[in-house]
Amino acid sequence: MESELEEAERVGVVIVGGGICGLATALALHRNGIASLVLEKSESLRATGSAIILQANGWRALDHLGLGIASLLRQASLPIDSGRLVEVDSGKESDVLLGSGELRCVKRMDLIKSLADMLPSGTLKLGCRVTSIERDPFTRRPLLQLHNGNLIRPKMVIGCDGVNSIVADAVGLRPPRTLPMCVVRGLTTYASGHGLENKLVVLAKAGLQLGRMPINHKQVYWFMTCRMKLWTRRETAIAKDSNIIRQWSVESLDDFPMQDRDMVARSDLPSLHLTDLKYRAPWDLIGAGFRRGPIAVAGDAMHAMGPFLAQGGSAALEDAIVLGRCLSNFTANNLNLRRRKMTSEIEEAIGEFVALRRRRVMRLSAQTYLMGLLVQNSSSTIVKLVIRTFIGILFGDGADHANYDCGSLSADNDGHCEL
Repeated sequence: MESELEEAERVGVVIVGGGICGLATALALHRNGIASLVLEKSESLRATGSAIILQANGWRALDHLGLGIASLLRQASLPIDSGRLVEVDSGKESDVLLGSGELRCVKRMDLIKSLADMLPSGTLKLGCRVTSIERDPFTRRPLLQLHNGNLIRPKMVIGCDGVNSIVADAVGLRPPRTLPMCVVRGLTTYASGHGLENKLVVLAKAGLQLGRMPINHKQVYWFMTCRMKLWTRRETAIAKDSNIIRQWSVESLDDFPMQDRDMVARSDLPSLHLTDLKYRAPWDLIGAGFRRGPIAVAGDAMHAMGPFLAQGGSAALEDAIVLGRCLSNFTANNLNLRRRKMTSEIEEAIGEFVALRRRRVMRLSAQTYLMGLLVQNSSSTIVKLVIRTFIGILFGDGADHANYDCGSLSADNDGHCEL
């Protein structure tokens, strides 16, 4: 049986992390004829969080990825046609700008399984935790140590290992910051149907927001964000017990409509997740080194952001397409991944990926950061006015982020897409 070392030497590209970004990147490379090895530390496919909102740019990326994945996910989800913000205390309602184009909510595991099922057998290695990453001083190739003591020496490493990325540490990125907020996410199943409209509804009260949207005719995805000064041992204890998460969430919604409190009270226990919110500030991304030699990051490892634009998953899918295209350009120039002494060419391809993504992720990060400030300062009218003014100046109506097209997987696409 081939060892991880032998397989990594053979395929050349190792992807650390088997979440949405890692699997999509592996599939994008596979579509362009490039083999990769995905190392996932969990013993099974992971799907932290119950569901994911995919906006038009995310669906475009899935369409570019091909293989009918987007079509399968569309069949399992409802299109969301509008959004509404309701202030709980006053009852005042206003529209939530969703942007033009397709928006749906899909179960994370549906997306992850759809990606994994399309990968060649043996691509995904579960239970493989990377403990350190260095570079060989003689060959300049990455040197990865696994939890079992094995060392692997691929030609290229792509870190898709989330906000607490070991690969991000290896390329010299600063640790992500923590917002003074936490979020609970969950699913509620209605055996006889929920009867809700195909809308995103957000109910807001000072320091607390509850959002909900249907996935299909029987399941509803909901999320609750609330302000917090510090993630303490109490929150850590709560996060480990789904029953306590549900009880705490219901109690937090004391003044909210009974229908919505009942939705949370009936939530599916295995779907519940309570986490703090980590992000990379826009100014941290300006000169950030998203790569070091043949080692790079993508997805949350590259651009962790708050959930306020619901763009984390879609941006990760964009990363996968652009990275697949850049490496396809690389191989299209008759450069064989099995050849030696080609580190500089690999680094050039990775550098192209970073250059193409930097402006896009900085823009998303900046807009998300400002939207987060709006949520955190919901009780101050003056502060909200100032923030909204900045958003209007910098981002227009605030919904253009979903109109972006990352371009195709084809090597003849230069990837210079207008924002």
